[in-house]
Amino acid sequence: MSNKKIVAICIGILVIGMAITAVIFLTEPEAQSEGATVETAMLVDVVSVERGTFEPVIVATGTVRPVEDVTLSPLVSGQIIRRDPAFSPGGFVKKNQVLLQIDPADYRNNLEMRKSEYMQSQTTLDTEMGRQQIAEQDLQLITDDSLFGGDPLSEEERQLVLRKPQLNAVKATIGGARASMEQAQLNLNRTTIRAPFDAHILSQNVTEGAQVAQGDALGRIVGTKYYWITATLPVSKLQYLSFPDGVSDKGSNVKITNSTAWGTDSFREGFLDGQIGALEDETRLARVLVKVADPLANTAASEGKPKLMIGTFVEVNIQADTVSDVVRLNRDYIRSNKTVWVMKDGKLEIREVDIVLNDDVYAYIRKGLEDGEQIVVTDLSTVSNGVALRTAKMDTKKTATAKVREGTNEN
Repeated sequence: MSNKKIVAICIGILVIGMAITAVIFLTEPEAQSEGATVETAMLVDVVSVERGTFEPVIVATGTVRPVEDVTLSPLVSGQIIRRDPAFSPGGFVKKNQVLLQIDPADYRNNLEMRKSEYMQSQTTLDTEMGRQQIAEQDLQLITDDSLFGGDPLSEEERQLVLRKPQLNAVKATIGGARASMEQAQLNLNRTTIRAPFDAHILSQNVTEGAQVAQGDALGRIVGTKYYWITATLPVSKLQYLSFPDGVSDKGSNVKITNSTAWGTDSFREGFLDGQIGALEDETRLARVLVKVADPLANTAASEGKPKLMIGTFVEVNIQADTVSDVVRLNRDYIRSNKTVWVMKDGKLEIREVDIVLNDDVYAYIRKGLEDGEQIVVTDLSTVSNGVALRTAKMDTKKTATAKVREGTNEN
């Protein structure tokens, strides 16, 4: 093939390619501005809010401790001759149950001696009363035989004649003898050491044969009727809690949980019993007392419930007073500087809000949000007022509208 033919063929191919390219560019559809707008708007998720009345739950941590905590000490000295088997660590005893018995022999003998002294003083009083009658008769004779008539004796002389000082001395002796006898009886009673209330034994320091003296520590017991939980929380939240007053002896209801020891489904119930009028030194938090009845689940009403253990850390969920005319919003949707991202007319609006209370899950907003407003819950890389936003629901709606338009054009 000659060079001229080859050149002619190449030129023909080039011309055909240019023609095809021209046809493609001339027939290409133009991009619509609506599609460009959708592609530049950021896709977000939103939630709608509404005003209402809510019951916040304030969550705090606390430590279990007993309401009644006593270290037993004897009021008299002596040898322990009996110890109740229940008086041992971990044991349970009832009110007035005998725990320990100190040898009462010496105190019983002392009581008999004091009784004897009291009886002797009573006999002395009877003898003195007889002498009083004789003295009155003698005084009457002196008065009747007086040459001058009337009473010749002064008041002091009459008292001596009537033996008033001797009578007063005998009465004083009787009073002292009675007091000694009662003290001896009291000391004898104190040789028997009883439980002052229904109690759980935490420690026991003596056994039979031990010699004890007044003030010795015999053991530690705690009451089983109630336990306290000392919880800490910000001072600002106290205004939303109820405490016992003259009308009610119970405050706000409290749910106690300990997921580590009890699992996620078990809990105990209690109520606010008061607040300690001093802040915690390190954290500067307020301290409140939560009271729990039957903490060791000893009664039928508490059967199957977990037992509280002294010194355990637990979580308390306090039912706060109702908060009205507020918007409740998940705390995760509160942005920096107490702002909220609101989607309004397809654009982002950074809104400052007035938060009156935070609990463990929600923020309760008094001002800044209204019914039906949509809150952006998606984290955005670009945040500024006026940024275009769209939702998946908006995209779906626009796609459906576009399909309808295409169908109409084809027809």
